[in-house]
Amino acid sequence: MKKTIYDVAREANVSIATVSKVINNTGRIGEKTRQRVLQVMKELDYQPSLVAAALTGKSTYSIGLLIPDLANPFFAELARSIEDRGHELGYSIVMCSTDYRPEKESKYISLLKQKSVDGFILASGFQNDAVIRDLLNLKIPIAVLARDVSTVSVDTVTVDDFIGGYNATQHLLDLGHQQIGAIQLDLEVGRERARGYRLALQENGLEYDEKYVLFGPSSVECGKQMGLKMLQAAERPTAIFAGNDLVAIGIIQAARELGLSIPDDVSVVGYDNTILAAISNPPLTTVAQPFHDMGRQVMDLLIEEIKGKKKGKKRVVMLPELCVRESTNQIRK
Repeated sequence: MKKTIYDVAREANVSIATVSKVINNTGRIGEKTRQRVLQVMKELDYQPSLVAAALTGKSTYSIGLLIPDLANPFFAELARSIEDRGHELGYSIVMCSTDYRPEKESKYISLLKQKSVDGFILASGFQNDAVIRDLLNLKIPIAVLARDVSTVSVDTVTVDDFIGGYNATQHLLDLGHQQIGAIQLDLEVGRERARGYRLALQENGLEYDEKYVLFGPSSVECGKQMGLKMLQAAERPTAIFAGNDLVAIGIIQAARELGLSIPDDVSVVGYDNTILAAISNPPLTTVAQPFHDMGRQVMDLLIEEIKGKKKGKKRVVMLPELCVRESTNQIRK
C-alpha cells in the first residue's frame, strides 16, 4: 500500500505540519528532526504527491518538454541537456514527442496542464502559436527552443540558422563548387538556412536556381529520395547542403546507390553535428549547433520565469560553427 504523509508523521513521531515543512524546506525545524523525517520518508519509500502540491498552489517541480522527433539525435541531445540541467535545479522533466503534428501538440499540452507542470519548453517544429497564446493567457511560464516566435512575446533560445546556411554554402564555394544543391527542411529553420545559402551564392556571383533547391521532412528517407532526384538530373550538383544530419545520411545513401563517391563525385554538408556526423562513412562535414548550451540556457530562462526573478522576455541567439570532416573535398576538375 502506498504510504501517505500521515504514515510518515506517525513513524517519525511528529506532526503532519512538520513533515510538510521538511518536504517543502520551509519553517524552522531542528536538524535532528529534519533528518529523522527524511530517514522515515526513505524507509517508507514515501513520494510527495505532485497533484496534492498543485491543488494547494505549490510548485510540482516538473517541466513539460515537447519535442517534435526523438528519432532525430539532435532532439535527443537537446532533451538530455535539458534533463541534466533540470536535475541540477531540482526539477523533473515530462517529455512528449509530437511528430510535428499540431493535434498531438494540443493533446500533450492539455495532458501536461492536467498534471500541473510548472512550465513548458516547446522545441523547434512546434507549429501551434494559438496554443502558446492560450498558455500565456493562463500565466503559465513558457520558453521556446530552436525556433524564433515573432507572433507572441515569449522567451526563446535559438541558433542563427541564416549564418549556419551561409557558412555551409561558403565552405563549398571555397572548395570550388558552383553547382550546389540544397535539400532543406520544410520548416522555418530550413527556410532560414536556405536564405543563408542563397546569399552566399549571390555574393559569389552565382544565381539562385530553384531546380537545385528542394524542401522536405526531417528523415533519412527524405534525403535519399530527394538526393536520388537531384543526383539523377541532367545537370546534377557537385555538392549538396542538407537540412540536417539525417537528410545528409540519406543523400550519401542515394549517391552510393547511383555509384557516386563521397566526396570525390559529390560533397555533402549536414547540419546539427549529431553523433551521426561522427560515425558516418565518410565522417560528415556539418554545421554544429551548441545543443548542450541551448538546453541549459532555455532551462535557466524558464526557471527564472517560474520563480518570478525575471523582468521581460529574453531572446538568446547562439552562433553555429562549421565542423569540417571528410564528406567535402575540393572539386575535381
